[in-house]
Amino acid sequence: MNRPALFRLPLIAALATAVVACAQNASPAEVLFDGKSLAGWKASSEDPGSFKVADGVLQVRGGKGHLFYVGKDGAADFRNFDFSAKVRTYEGANSGLYFHTKFEDKGWPYAGYECQVNATHKDNKKTGGLYAVQDVLNTPAAPDGEWFDYRIRVEGKRVQIWINGRQTVDFTEPTDWTPPKGMPGRRLGSGTFAIQAHDPGCRVDFKDIRVTRLR
Repeated sequence: MNRPALFRLPLIAALATAVVACAQNASPAEVLFDGKSLAGWKASSEDPGSFKVADGVLQVRGGKGHLFYVGKDGAADFRNFDFSAKVRTYEGANSGLYFHTKFEDKGWPYAGYECQVNATHKDNKKTGGLYAVQDVLNTPAAPDGEWFDYRIRVEGKRVQIWINGRQTVDFTEPTDWTPPKGMPGRRLGSGTFAIQAHDPGCRVDFKDIRVTRLR
């Protein structure tokens, strides 16, 4: 039965209010990789040639080092966020996605956590794991040679990871957290993202890298 316009107006007003409220509570997604260049990124000095752009893809090709997202002002910083990227590994590749980290010119990043990217490298810690904290062991969450969706969400002390929509990690950092041995900086706080080139056999592709800040 059709309702009189008088009765429809309050419903329309309520819906409009809800839409505005949702818009006010949502941050637009930030594009971290433009598909054309490494603008906003800074490579460590160990082997900066490991990171290249071709055909709209951020390619990691051999070497050892890290590519940090620094942003337009060189001071990118994220605390609570929802990060997503498309990733493709090749046989024997070992890489990683760091968050809550900071630029370092050499060595493995001290600060932050690493989300593992590895399907067939000899390391048994595989794609989809929170490295040395909540690992995916032996069987990767995605195979080599195929694009897959990597999603990382950090809110407060909770870290969640999904690969192709399937959750692989749900970790809450305890108040009395003791980081893994030899990794004292593996703590939540704030910082930026980094992409890893683990070794000369590293061959990984990244694209559609985005992040939404959570309020």
